[in-house]
Amino acid sequence: MKFLLSACIAVIMASTGIAGEGWLTDYEKALAQAKNEDKKLLMDFTGSDWCGWCIRLDKEVFSKDEFKKYAAENLVLLEVDFPNKKKQSAEQKKANDALAKKYGIRGFPTIIVLDGKEKKLGQLGYMEGGPKAFINALKKL
Repeated sequence: MKFLLSACIAVIMASTGIAGEGWLTDYEKALAQAKNEDKKLLMDFTGSDWCGWCIRLDKEVFSKDEFKKYAAENLVLLEVDFPNKKKQSAEQKKANDALAKKYGIRGFPTIIVLDGKEKKLGQLGYMEGGPKAFINALKKL
């Protein structure tokens, strides 16, 4: 029963474009939301199930309440994932590949920050210091 419930939740999340708590997976929806809410769009290009630095960034920054609070007030979050084991639709893979090509992604994690008009404000990667250091770097963009 628990497996069935988990599977149903995963299907619902995939169909609504939600990667995890607060994270979208549909670029157009995320960009429109950033524009409508006058927020920055943070795109996390990640290998969520194999990239050690990506996993650390998620564990040390994205999963922390301090970052979640800042993000809720200032950001629209988009996960652009390139997993090895996690299932992903062919459509999602194609969309993620197109975004990686568009933004010249050469490694993971790469964080691209855009404004609501799709102007690139800056690029970040993993950094030590937890959410405080990461938020300060975001504020400088």
